[in-house]
Amino acid sequence: MAVNLVNVEQVSKVYGTRALLDGVSLGVSEGDRIGVVGRNGDGKTTLIRMLAKLEDADTGRVTHNGGLRLGVLTQHDSLDPAKTIRQEVIGDLADHEWAGSAKIRDVLTGLFGGLALPGFEHGLDTVIAPLSGGERRRIALAKLLIDEQDLIVLDEPTNHLDVEGISWLAGHLRTRRSALVCVTHDRWFLDQVCTRMWDVQRGTVHEYEGGYSDYVFARAERERIAATEESKRQNLMRKELAWLRRGAPARTSKPRYRIEAANELIADVPPPRDTSELMKFANARLGKTVFDLEDVTVQAGPKTLLTHLTWQLGPGDRIGLVGVNGAGKTSLLRALAEAARTQGDVQPAAGKVVVGKTVKLAYLSQEVTELNPNLRVLEAVQQVRDRVDLGRGREMTAGQLCEQFGFTKEKQWTPVGDLSGGERRRLQILRLLMDEPNVLFLDEPTNDLDIETLTQLEDLLDSWPGSMIVISHDRFFIERTTDKVMALLGDRALRMLPRGIDEYLERRQRMEEEATPSAAPAPRSSGAPAAAPAVSAQEARAAKKELQKVERQLDKLSTRETTLHKQIAENATDFEKVAGLDAELRELVTERDELEMRWLELAEDA
Repeated sequence: MAVNLVNVEQVSKVYGTRALLDGVSLGVSEGDRIGVVGRNGDGKTTLIRMLAKLEDADTGRVTHNGGLRLGVLTQHDSLDPAKTIRQEVIGDLADHEWAGSAKIRDVLTGLFGGLALPGFEHGLDTVIAPLSGGERRRIALAKLLIDEQDLIVLDEPTNHLDVEGISWLAGHLRTRRSALVCVTHDRWFLDQVCTRMWDVQRGTVHEYEGGYSDYVFARAERERIAATEESKRQNLMRKELAWLRRGAPARTSKPRYRIEAANELIADVPPPRDTSELMKFANARLGKTVFDLEDVTVQAGPKTLLTHLTWQLGPGDRIGLVGVNGAGKTSLLRALAEAARTQGDVQPAAGKVVVGKTVKLAYLSQEVTELNPNLRVLEAVQQVRDRVDLGRGREMTAGQLCEQFGFTKEKQWTPVGDLSGGERRRLQILRLLMDEPNVLFLDEPTNDLDIETLTQLEDLLDSWPGSMIVISHDRFFIERTTDKVMALLGDRALRMLPRGIDEYLERRQRMEEEATPSAAPAPRSSGAPAAAPAVSAQEARAAKKELQKVERQLDKLSTRETTLHKQIAENATDFEKVAGLDAELRELVTERDELEMRWLELAEDA
């Protein structure tokens, strides 16, 4: 019988006038792998912080098994900025001791790309203080995973990890003996790792057996029987269940629920997208030409990212774009967006981009555009349009679309300045769709969005007639919203992947295996001298050192840019001050662009 590790008994927590948790009782036992889901602000982080005794409950109690070894990854690390990575992660272990540990080698390679920590100025001896938030978070995760624990509690562990890093982390956690409680919005990760789910909703926590796919079915079944949820939410759940059940069998971890009941529940649910119908609408809105690329070269400053690219984005195409960092995903979207903005007057470094005459592009970048903080949510949407045509006879008012995106009638009158980061991201996407584009570029659209909002966005995109390119580390979102996956593997070419992200991970693994022998020093024969490398070791070290310096400068510029946007919004009526802030912002953007170009040059040498 599994030993009980943590007991939560009748726990309640109130913030202001709102009860986040109300009389919650739960338990965690040996071998449990629990995923925690729910809307932003419903209390997921509060629940796991009380579970780990990092925060006290107002009523009730939390008890730990005697001698419990607990590891916690919070959204804010507790690393000592004066220490080095070696001191925080490896501790006092000698080099031969930690290098001889398969577990430590696996963690360092999986999270940092190698034992030498490529990308850090002095490898393991890099001081933590000047590092970015994402780098510090990976260090905190590595420190936790190297230790032995009875229970690991993780809050958004996939943040700042790419597709490969997320895949490695899922595999690593599956093989650990530790029990796990994990808050994440990454549904693929939940399905790969978790065997139980906690759904935090309006002060209560509902428990489900199985991974995310099993949870979707169980929740839809519960809501159908209870018949207490509004029909639109139930329909969304049934639609997602249909997607999961019709996909690969591996999507559901175990047949814990009756397959017949699942099939009956979705018998009248059509596929997520009527592709042929959407193609007709897309052709009507776009014509035959969207983007035609002929022998195109894409550059970022002096750095060449793509060469001899001949490709066509046609009406109704839905493309998921994945690739290694720095391979040119965002640069490709920017080049196409610039060509669309100027109707083909601005072209790439070489080749030609032909833009369809009817193209109306909406580009969601990774930066959240600041709005006047005094505007209400509904007013910010109505600034764009009062009503929107979603195609196929569907029309929505600004208020209805706000509700679909989780802004209730009361929330629609909340000032923009009072919204959370995830809510502002939702509002940004909403404003883009309200402008009735026929081409969408989405660069990391899932940042800061909870699972319920992601489901609503996916449902909206299902009936959206147009062409779309999505860049995301959330493989579930890519698989759910796109029909084809294309990849940039760092070889200056764009490749079609018939088997999607699984094929991408296989190709990346083969590339790393092929590169490993060449990276190791080859034995020198007595008869022939060794060939000189293109870049000497000293030059490579100097490049790495400057690379880290540039990254720190970029982080500072990014922080200052965010502050400037906020100040401009706060002083919107002071035109003289806004003009001064805007001038500073333009100088900052120019400096940032120059630093990014320098970063690309150094990355190649390093």
